[in-house]
Amino acid sequence: MKRTTTIITLLIIVLLAAIGIWYIWVKDQEDPQTYETELPSQQSIIKETVATGSIVPKEEVSIKPNISGVIDKVLVEAGDYVEAGDLIAEIKVVPNVSSLTSAKNSIASQRTAVETAKLALDNQQDIYERQKELFNKGVIAANEFDLAQNTYNNAVQRYKQEQVNLNSALQNYDIVRTGTTSGLGEYANTNVRATVSGMVLDVPVKEGNQVIEANNFNEGTPIAVIADVNKMIFEGKVDESEVGKIKEGLSLLITVGAYDNEKFDATLDYIAPKGVAENGAIQFAIKGTLNNKEKDSTASFIRAGLSANASIILDKVDSVLAIKEALVQYEPKTKKPFVEVATGDQEFEKREVELGLSDGIYVQVLNGISKDDKIKVWNPLKAPQNRGGYGG
Repeated sequence: MKRTTTIITLLIIVLLAAIGIWYIWVKDQEDPQTYETELPSQQSIIKETVATGSIVPKEEVSIKPNISGVIDKVLVEAGDYVEAGDLIAEIKVVPNVSSLTSAKNSIASQRTAVETAKLALDNQQDIYERQKELFNKGVIAANEFDLAQNTYNNAVQRYKQEQVNLNSALQNYDIVRTGTTSGLGEYANTNVRATVSGMVLDVPVKEGNQVIEANNFNEGTPIAVIADVNKMIFEGKVDESEVGKIKEGLSLLITVGAYDNEKFDATLDYIAPKGVAENGAIQFAIKGTLNNKEKDSTASFIRAGLSANASIILDKVDSVLAIKEALVQYEPKTKKPFVEVATGDQEFEKREVELGLSDGIYVQVLNGISKDDKIKVWNPLKAPQNRGGYGG
């Protein structure tokens, strides 16, 4: 009897130990943490890369003088609109001593030539008159009279040509001395006129400044810079790691620092074929033409030179089923994506998904889940810990 009691007692102890071990094992299998869930949502996902740069006119024209001198008047200022042919500035010529002396000597030489031609004309006129009288009396033949007449006509033409040359020398002297002469009118070199229509962006000279004409040895002094501000472009640079992802014709979304709440549409139309090394990285220049916006009282005026960022839209999908990319996990071996879908209270099952376009925050889900599935958030909720101190 005593032996039987002992055996029963030992069996009970073993059974209780087994139950205890089983209970501890079950508790170890349970996740002590609580997880939230999120539902998929409808999102428009845009894959893009960003380039930094500035807004500049598509074409800038630098107006330069055709003659060297001193600015006498400046008739425009930055911000003015001008039409092609409008007067921008007037130049007062400071004559070159060497050129002035040469022009004076040319006048003196030409006057001598005119006097010589006049003497020759008077002489030939006397001969012509005598030959004509003899021809009328029948003393000389017609050939001799024709020869005298031709010689006289040539003398008349030479005298007229020398007079023209003298007038040219006088005009050249006036141009050297003052930059203009009678008869030039609006074509006077001292009048600097706009060659294109547009806005004056800059007037780098003031009255009294010396300017140099554009020639083969000097590009000349800019009087004004004119551009059509309705044709603006974005100029920027992209890193070599991004240049392979873009191509001409892609859409750009321009953000200008001066206008935080406004964006401008543009089209990428140039990618530099050669990169430039900057700070250890290869950068490629890009250009994008801004689309014309309708002119109204509320339209923002885009000033040349404003810094800007361009979001280059590589791909885009609208209103697709998407989840946060942080919810996606990957199989260690196969690298296939999956999520955990709630099947009950803090109970989840693994489900493989096929992903589409991602913007780094949201990713498109092509199949594997529905809009009503609750996706496990991998950041568990921790119960608040009472560390004592104030507030209990």
